[in-house]
Order: sequence, then C-alpha cells, then structure tokens
Amino acid sequence: MTNYAGKLRLGVNIDHVATVRNARGSAYPDPIRAAKLAEEAGADGITAHLREDRRHITDPDIDGLMEALSVPLNFEMAATDEMQAIALRHKPHAVCIVPEKREERTTEGGLEVAREENKLAHFIAPLREVGCRVSIFIAADQKQIEAAHRIGAQVIELHTGAYCDFHAEGRLQERDEELARLRDMSAFAHSLGLEVHAGHGLTYDTVQPIAAFPEVMELNIGHFLIGEAIFRGLTPAIAEMRRLMDEARA
Repeated sequence: MTNYAGKLRLGVNIDHVATVRNARGSAYPDPIRAAKLAEEAGADGITAHLREDRRHITDPDIDGLMEALSVPLNFEMAATDEMQAIALRHKPHAVCIVPEKREERTTEGGLEVAREENKLAHFIAPLREVGCRVSIFIAADQKQIEAAHRIGAQVIELHTGAYCDFHAEGRLQERDEELARLRDMSAFAHSLGLEVHAGHGLTYDTVQPIAAFPEVMELNIGHFLIGEAIFRGLTPAIAEMRRLMDEARA
C-alpha cells in the first residue's frame, strides 16, 4: 500500500487532566504542564475541547495553551457563536467541529453534517479566512464525508469509538465490519482531497489497525493516555503509543 502521509502524527488530548483538577476545584494537575510534557514526549500536536459547560478545559487553559505550546493546538469546539468567537480571537492552528450534548459523558458520535450543510458552511468560512485548518468529526459514512467536502472542510476526523467499543465488548464480527468501514471511508475521503484523521477511544490494543491505514495522517488520543499515565507516567505512556503507531505504519 502507498504511504501517503509519511510519519503518522500523534495528537494528545489533555482534557482529562483538567477533569481531575476540576474534581477538587484546585489548581492541579495542570493541563498546560501535561501538554508541555506531551510535547517533550513526542506529541505532534495537542488537542483540547472547550465544552459549553466548561466541565474540563476552561477559557484560561486555552489562553495558556496558546501561549505555551510550540506544537500546533487542535481546538475542539461545538458549532456555536460563542465558540466561533473564541476561535477567531485565538486563531489556533486547527479547529475540529464536534457535536456536543450536555448530558453526554463524552462525544458520543459524529457530527450530522448533511442535515446542517448550509449552516456549517457559513460557520466555518470565517475560521478558514483567519487561517484555521477546519476539521469535522464524523462517523465513517460516505454521505457525511461528501457533505464535509462540500462545505469546505480541509480535514475529517473519523470517529473510532464504535470500533473500540466492539473490541472491548468482544463483538469481533461487528468490530471487523466497523474497521472495514473506517478503512473504506479513509480511502474515499482521501480520494476527495480531504486530509484524514481518526480518534476516540483508541488504546494500545486497538490503535495499530487504524494506524496502518495509509490515508490517515493523524490520530488524536487522550483519555486512555491520561489513564495509563497514572500507572506508568505520561512520557512512557505516550512513548509506547508512538512505538505502536510507528510499528503499524512501517
């Protein structure tokens, strides 16, 4: 298979360092310190999701990340006027538009682009104009990929959560079917000229089949790495993920 992307990039999501901090209402652990450690450990970028309810990352965190990082910030956000204004003020390297419901524990599915095509096209236009690279977080669905392409997104991030859940539950046939969808839709999106990223729920056990897709240029991984850091430290946790990704890509 042709390797379109060269070295596969790793984006480390530091949201859940902030979750632990906020559980006590203290100043620590500091997500900006975690981001700098991730950068030193070989992360190619840092992802942070500023949710409407500020349940983990807060506005000062985004301020601090923009000031402290030397790798790109991928700013995850809902398609709201408030988040658009924050992104336009900071002008991060990348913005990733994600669905968001207050009652969910985490982002539960991909964005419904096809139904909101006109609205989203107008929403992302100002972000592109100030130089942000716009990504849309979607399921491995051809209709959604085509809509993301039509509205002018430069990147799609494929939601790997269902694949990871099927693996964890031992539903191997469904896991393999979802993996095949992800593979096919990675190739399809690439054929349209979209840059392909993937993420959500990836672990040491599930990352390699996704990392092996030649069209995928970046994986965004957070919750598992922060959890693993409790036992082995953040730097070794990232190093092992990096090793597995590189091994799969080779």
